[in-house]
Amino acid sequence: MGQQEWNRAVAFEAYEKNRNKDVPPLKIADNIDNWIKDAAAKELSIRKFLDEHGILTVPDWIQHYTLRPTPEYLRAPGFTENDDFTSPSRLKENCIRYVPEPSDNLGYFWRATAQDPRPITVHEGIPGHYFQLCLSWKHEDPIRRHYYDSGANEGIGFYAEEMMLQAGLFDDSPHTREIIYNFMRLRALRVEVDVKLALGEFTLEQAAKYLQEKVPMDANTARQEAIAFSTGPGQAITYQIGKLQIMKFLAEARMQQGEKFSLRAFHDFVWKNGNVPIALQRWEYLGANEEVPR
Repeated sequence: MGQQEWNRAVAFEAYEKNRNKDVPPLKIADNIDNWIKDAAAKELSIRKFLDEHGILTVPDWIQHYTLRPTPEYLRAPGFTENDDFTSPSRLKENCIRYVPEPSDNLGYFWRATAQDPRPITVHEGIPGHYFQLCLSWKHEDPIRRHYYDSGANEGIGFYAEEMMLQAGLFDDSPHTREIIYNFMRLRALRVEVDVKLALGEFTLEQAAKYLQEKVPMDANTARQEAIAFSTGPGQAITYQIGKLQIMKFLAEARMQQGEKFSLRAFHDFVWKNGNVPIALQRWEYLGANEEVPR
């Protein structure tokens, strides 16, 4: 699975880079204020895109995914990213991602975000984690308001990236499409690294070096990734497995419902029930229970 997705991601990135070889590179935000303003404008454009293209319903009550400068008290304990996704009791507050000052020395994820905030916004904010969590926190069934396994959640976040790529959100920015394909490379590699760390076939140093060379990414981010995987075996695989489960679910729904299939209705169901394992969602939506142990 991981190797197949790796091959696919590398091939697509190669096509995209060849297509864009004469396109000027993306620039990093020149200051943090402009970075924050750009992210806010693009967050609004994503919400509009989802609605106008019939992809997903965006309720007016859901607040916004925003960037803010990292306060001093968060700089020392900060590990990779600092996000405040709010909570069930704070649904009237904006989500905040704390960001560093833009520079040429930014790490892998920060650099991508400073070039174009949309790839991370799509995964972490709208329509990704923040959006999905808000919908689930308002679920009429209390049992479905919280998650115990990140498979569905990370699957939705990763699925959202490719969904928005294929829907045309990044058609205006060729090099942003390259970022999405490179993120796909990372998620494919996480499968192998996760398993090899758990089996003792990789040390932390070997895992970090492998990621640094094959993504590629900076040494610091690669080490942070390896440390995170070693402390939570199995979590890094959930991005890939969750996305593939959703794509299978969509294909089955499309075939079962035929011309009655609605992409918006399908996505509204998946996002609202985003804390529920995909196998259980599939059982409820399609009546298919062969993946549910009994």
